[in-house]
Amino acid sequence: MGLNGKVCIVTGGGSGIGRSASLMMAEAGAKVVLVGRTVSKVEDVRDEITAAGGTAMALGLDVGDYDGVMQMAKDVLDAYGQIDVLVNNAGHSSHHRRLMTTTPDELRGVLDSNVAGSVYCSQAVVPHMRERGEGTIINVSSMAGVNASLLAGMAYSAAKAAVINFTAFLNTELKNTGIRSSVVIPGEVDTPILDNRPIVPDGEARDTMVTAEDAAEAIFLIANLPQRACIPELIIRPTYMRDTSAEAGAA
Repeated sequence: MGLNGKVCIVTGGGSGIGRSASLMMAEAGAKVVLVGRTVSKVEDVRDEITAAGGTAMALGLDVGDYDGVMQMAKDVLDAYGQIDVLVNNAGHSSHHRRLMTTTPDELRGVLDSNVAGSVYCSQAVVPHMRERGEGTIINVSSMAGVNASLLAGMAYSAAKAAVINFTAFLNTELKNTGIRSSVVIPGEVDTPILDNRPIVPDGEARDTMVTAEDAAEAIFLIANLPQRACIPELIIRPTYMRDTSAEAGAA
């Protein structure tokens, strides 16, 4: 059956990897719930999906808002009656990258969007998935969570490492419940998050990176697998590994 008729929630669905994954899932017949802080962005993707004959819902939400996340899951169940796939893709980096320059607000924001949001959304859908005896949770991390990076920054590296660990924890706690969890770990991806870097990569640099569509293909692969199969971790990185030392030094 693949994703045909499945209900898929994608956080950060208004741009980048989330937008591309949502379009792929909708094309495969899924009902897609687009979640994002900027309502206009998720509404634009919803309209793109429905114009192509697909089914989608757009919800403006900060995933760091626990009560809002719980209400979101209730709204989805009221609308569609089930939740099959959760893609925890929402997350942002901080402008300041070093230990002593990162502000308290930046740290809280990065941890809330990347870590707390993934936890809250999982808490919101797992009871329903347990009751049905199946479900898929896909978390989006980064190679910065594997190898701490000056370029990615202190807060982002720590947050993405937590996402990897959280995914392993889900598979431990939810073992043999029918719920599978995966983490996609991209290297450099050409998405709007790069615009927050102290030195914004130019067009030539971006041409060597993984695209949002490439990373979305990895998410789609995991979601589309038969429920009996699980990919706990999937790393996708550029084939050409560019020298980022100058950029890291300016971070």
